[in-house]
Amino acid sequence: MKSVAELRGIGQGYGARDVIVDLDLDVRPGVLGLLGPNGAGKTTLLRTLATVVPPKRGTIHICGIPVGSQRAARRARRHIGYLPQHFGFYPGFTVYDFVRYCAWLRGVPDDAADAAAREAIDFVNLTERSRARLKSLSGGMIRRCGIASAIVGRPPLVLLDEPTVGLDPAQRLEFRSVVRRLRDEDTAVVLSTHLVEDVAAVCDDVAVMASGRMVWRGDPESLAGAARPGAEGDSPLERGYMSLLAGQGALA
Repeated sequence: MKSVAELRGIGQGYGARDVIVDLDLDVRPGVLGLLGPNGAGKTTLLRTLATVVPPKRGTIHICGIPVGSQRAARRARRHIGYLPQHFGFYPGFTVYDFVRYCAWLRGVPDDAADAAAREAIDFVNLTERSRARLKSLSGGMIRRCGIASAIVGRPPLVLLDEPTVGLDPAQRLEFRSVVRRLRDEDTAVVLSTHLVEDVAAVCDDVAVMASGRMVWRGDPESLAGAARPGAEGDSPLERGYMSLLAGQGALA
């Protein structure tokens, strides 16, 4: 299956501090769960993949576009939907206003933007609240609105950074349903999370980061199979994940 995004030899950091070291990654249609402890570099990787910050070293291709300049990055962003963990919005905007504005930011043509915004809102089951102001929405609805803003115009690559933080169990189930629908439509989704149960529920591919490096990749069943005897965790997947981190010396 052809890659939607390709990263080769990526180095990234702030000042003299390296956050990502010599990282290679291919992202294909489906849901890639990105696991790792705090400080592993997951958010920095998503920001780099979203072309928010250019890498210090290495190359990025998004949908065949080599992202080597600001002009190329602007072209690539038309193919990327990105939802940061903490995304900004104007509380007085309606759901429709916000998603429509994000369509404009992504460069969705004016004659298609209205339909694209309404389609994205419907996709996350917020049509009945499309005229509600964001300040009136629950945390779960805000997250769904954020996902709508990331998928408006149907970009082939969607990046979600800790999207279920702060959601209650029912809201997390709603989120998983939305991600499954994206997977079923052959969107490439990268889901960064600390919650192994979310990976078990929606991901068909898993990558584990530690200390700025990609230390393991495979399917959820293989991750569960990596568990060592006596490993900590409440599920086979958690025990496999904890075993990998222990093997990398990434546990405090």
